[in-house]
Amino acid sequence: MDGHGPALDAARRFADRWLASLPDRPVGVPADPAAIRARLGDLPDDGLDAAAVLGHLTAALEPGLVASGGPRYFGFVTGGSLPVALAADWVVSATDQDAAVAVMSPGAAVVEEVAGRWALELLGLPSEAAVGFATGAQTANIACLAAARHALLAATGWDVEADGLAGAPTVTVLVGAAAHATVVQALRLLGFGARHAVRVAADAQGRMQPDALRSTMAGAPGPVLVCAQAGQVNTGACDPLDAVAAVVAEHANAWLHVDGAFGLWAAASPRRRHLVAGAERADSWAVDAHKWLNVPYDSALAIVRDGAALATALSVSAPYLPLGEADPSTHTLENSRRPRGIPVYAALRALGRTGAADLVDRCCDLALLAADRFAAGGVEVVNDVVLNQVLLRVPGVDVADLARAVAEDGTCWVGRTLWDGAPALRFSVSNWSTTPEDVDRSVDRILALRDALAG
Repeated sequence: MDGHGPALDAARRFADRWLASLPDRPVGVPADPAAIRARLGDLPDDGLDAAAVLGHLTAALEPGLVASGGPRYFGFVTGGSLPVALAADWVVSATDQDAAVAVMSPGAAVVEEVAGRWALELLGLPSEAAVGFATGAQTANIACLAAARHALLAATGWDVEADGLAGAPTVTVLVGAAAHATVVQALRLLGFGARHAVRVAADAQGRMQPDALRSTMAGAPGPVLVCAQAGQVNTGACDPLDAVAAVVAEHANAWLHVDGAFGLWAAASPRRRHLVAGAERADSWAVDAHKWLNVPYDSALAIVRDGAALATALSVSAPYLPLGEADPSTHTLENSRRPRGIPVYAALRALGRTGAADLVDRCCDLALLAADRFAAGGVEVVNDVVLNQVLLRVPGVDVADLARAVAEDGTCWVGRTLWDGAPALRFSVSNWSTTPEDVDRSVDRILALRDALAG
């Protein structure tokens, strides 16, 4: 078996080429899956040289890779990787630590403890909250809502971890009309049932209405779980969290969760933290790091004010596991996992408070630039551009045809969505390396493709 050197050298050479190509690389996917399968080949009878395997793998893989880490990928809320975070992630892979239990990697456990504390400071959340490092907002929402399920039912005398939900007091679940699908998925997986989640009216931007929440909560006889949102995935709008929290506080046994996958990072910016004012009054929060913090996939934070509720909901017990209250696996769904907090620590230390604020503000300012350029070109900007999302309707062309033409062209990538039942394009600015020139180049090309389709 070869040593690590040749394979790591081959990986480094590919990484250098790939990263250097991102500013000018076509963003879309030029190869079809069948061609990639053919290049990957069949399982060999005899093992091959590690460096040769890396060379073959990268050559086969590259034509099917999307330049989603590049400066003109606007289709999803997808950040790039800050150089320091990428390097820290290589350290994670090289050291191959299991972050489940502190005794398995004291260094990883302490780094995650510090990174979690720094994230709480930056987001303006309670210092006593527990932080778990999850794969994404989906698993972070599940972890937070599992803690909510425990606390709400424990307050009625029901032990959901021991006795399950059969026969348990009914928890009234309220979500905004424009809530993200991952929240509904979390409710389904936790046994609340997607159909039983009551939708609370939202305004034209997708913000939950506090008066509607109050009237809906008024008839709830038992525990109440309210899922609010910071950063609607199409419009970027944030629920009025301070007013929502005030309504939730009127109920004797209620829990407020904030799905802040990308929007909660607005708290890092003095210019935009008013958008999430009141977030600190919630009981739990889910936020991605691989979106606006620009660390490599996969990385998110599950944050719960009551750390004991989170630990009780998620902890696993076995004679061979020397678990303490602060062990990382008491805060996440996983036992065996990589220490995702290490790239988060590296990103936060490299950015600092001012750098994190600048990252948020630059993306928002570039979204405003894109909105102005699109409007000047005759495209309807549907939303109030308050964060990094620009929602577009393009008169005279089919949205699916335009999105397909943009992907095939390769200058940039934009996504499709539905808003108010009608097709729209979503232009999301989330990458640390995006420049005004990237926005201008992308808007110009989208408008040219529109004109070509319109004939």
